Amino acid sequence: MPIGIGADHDALADSLARFAARTTPVEQTRLQIAELGRGERPAHWGQLVGMGIPSLHIAEEFGGAGAGLLELTVALEQSGHGLIPGPLLPTVTASAVIQAHGTDAARKALLPRFAAGAIGACALEPGTVTLEGDGDEVIASGTTVPILGAVGADILVLAGQCGETPVWFVLPADAAGIDRTPAEGVDLTRDIGRIHLSEARIPADHILGALPEEVESLAAVLQCAEAVGIARWAQETSLAYAKIREQFGRPIGSFQAIKHKCAQLFIRLEVMTSSVWDAAMAADGGDPQQLALAAARTATVCRREAVDMVLDSLTLLGGIGNTWEHDIHLYWRRAVSLLALGGAQDEWARRAGELALTTERRAALGIEDRPEFRAGVAATIAAAAALDPLSARVLLADRGLVAPHYPAPYGLGADTAGQLVIAEEFDRAGMAQPTTVIGEWALPSILQYGTEDQMERLVAPTLRGEIVWCQLFSEPGAGSDLASLTTFATTVDGGWRIDGRKVWNSKAHEAHWGICLARTDRDVPKHRGISFFLVDMSAPGVEVRPLREANGDSMFNEVTLDGVFVPDADLVGTPGEGWKVARTTLANERVAMGTTPVAGGHRFDPVEVVRALDPAARSAALPALGRITSGTGALDALAHRSILKRLSGLNPGVEASALKAASARHITDAAAQVFEWFGPEAAVGSLGPGVAGGGRAAKAYLSTPSLLIGGGTLEIQLSVIAEQILGLPREPR
Repeated sequence: MPIGIGADHDALADSLARFAARTTPVEQTRLQIAELGRGERPAHWGQLVGMGIPSLHIAEEFGGAGAGLLELTVALEQSGHGLIPGPLLPTVTASAVIQAHGTDAARKALLPRFAAGAIGACALEPGTVTLEGDGDEVIASGTTVPILGAVGADILVLAGQCGETPVWFVLPADAAGIDRTPAEGVDLTRDIGRIHLSEARIPADHILGALPEEVESLAAVLQCAEAVGIARWAQETSLAYAKIREQFGRPIGSFQAIKHKCAQLFIRLEVMTSSVWDAAMAADGGDPQQLALAAARTATVCRREAVDMVLDSLTLLGGIGNTWEHDIHLYWRRAVSLLALGGAQDEWARRAGELALTTERRAALGIEDRPEFRAGVAATIAAAAALDPLSARVLLADRGLVAPHYPAPYGLGADTAGQLVIAEEFDRAGMAQPTTVIGEWALPSILQYGTEDQMERLVAPTLRGEIVWCQLFSEPGAGSDLASLTTFATTVDGGWRIDGRKVWNSKAHEAHWGICLARTDRDVPKHRGISFFLVDMSAPGVEVRPLREANGDSMFNEVTLDGVFVPDADLVGTPGEGWKVARTTLANERVAMGTTPVAGGHRFDPVEVVRALDPAARSAALPALGRITSGTGALDALAHRSILKRLSGLNPGVEASALKAASARHITDAAAQVFEWFGPEAAVGSLGPGVAGGGRAAKAYLSTPSLLIGGGTLEIQLSVIAEQILGLPREPR
């Protein structure tokens, strides 16, 4: 998905896409490189102004549309995607800074000029500019750093050093004491240059009341929005090429290496997009600290990543991508220019780490409240909190709050918004919402395909915590290729006899029941000869052997089924329908694992780990902490976007698939980083129950394989994304 969510955002992006294709095609931009570099006003600028694009975010009282930064990021993303040349990004950056931090006089004087088509530019650091004087006028002298759009700008937002403090101010480009020197830019589609100030006089009401980080944060959000558009074009272009370019007699997109690279590009793009969306939401929220945190995170996640993504896309194009004839080098150069202008990557990561120690991102999903429903939920939770744990679980189950999305009488039939209200009330009460663990995947299959008897016997007791489930799907020779299973069920009097061996069965040593796939017909295609059974784990012939993992635990098991009798009453669906039933289970598994904010899946809190370090070690750890928390924030935002799609009645499958794959790698990397912070202490200590300190960090890292394997290995996920979402061809068999 692009940054925008909803029909209005789609319409805005579509109008700009059509504008770019019609008015500023890249082949035409190539013919105007010299003029663009000299800062000449592009012929299309008046049309952009007429569409209201440069003034989207400007308040209506100053002639703008009065939209938010989110709408502006939607436009900038599409501008990057279409490589629209000229000064849009520097202009909206300058006007956004003036609107947010200018005096009333500056806003009244300058914002209407922007709405009418004035071009702007904004410096992000002082260079050698110094400020002197006070009262009614300040004098500025010195030379700025290179500023995007400075050569053709009408209005300049500049920075100067006043003592130890950077101060931003506004000057018209034709003011006395101003000289501009154009430079040959890396980005060939717009101008760049330095401003030389020689005792330029600045009225007091043109001094901005902005702190450096406030200007930098606002600029970072807008730059990253354009960077996402650039990366999206590169990803789409290389994907399209992989579908048509042939080698060895078939499309290169059918080769696993290319397929997985395309899927990884897609996942990285979804994470970047979500991060910018979250930062734009923070900018519109009006809380400077929230904007500072979200902007530092999106700068950490997106700036270098956009450059790397375009390079990776270029390599997918092969030699043609590295030639002047292919447009991708123009996109790459724009991304590289943004990276150079936006500040050091490590400094953004350090800032994100510092803010993580003091600030928590508060993201509101904007769901419509339901006061009566909320009050009833809160009352039930409060009543449960006063009971012992077992009684509380029964009460919550009987009131439909263990699985509120289930239909009555087992749940409340709650839609996405209702489930969010319930989750908020559990959180408000400081109580964990109960889970049935593997039952989260087993019960939906029973509810959809099971008999009334199966539902009555198994659903309610599971919700009350009386029944624990395991999943008997994978086999030693049939893991990712589940349909190749060899466990066989033969008909016997009154039911079925099951023989076979299952492996990697979570919690099977504690389970009362298991959902089991077994082959019932060898004479039909493998997906059609499978049936879905409910197995009593205490039945004769069931042998469970716990498998000890690298972390010392035994969550997984090997289960041998030796002549296990399963009555007809425990067959779900009809014989041969098991694969269809199992797909309900597998879909629930992936959605459950792929829409939970990743912060909730950590076995440790990286912020708390860094807080506990000594001052020198804490300072050294801040950039790494910033990278971890920025990645976590982006994945949380991706999960929130998935929820918003559900609220809109849309299918969130794209986000769920991307989140599953990205989360596993991110948590693994985070666990490895925390392990490093503990140093030698992580090499000692028990891995048993109650483990703490360095031993806990080691155990967290040693527990990560289940994230990379569970619910389908990362490689399988990449193949699924490549084939089912991106439309790449399957490898020939």
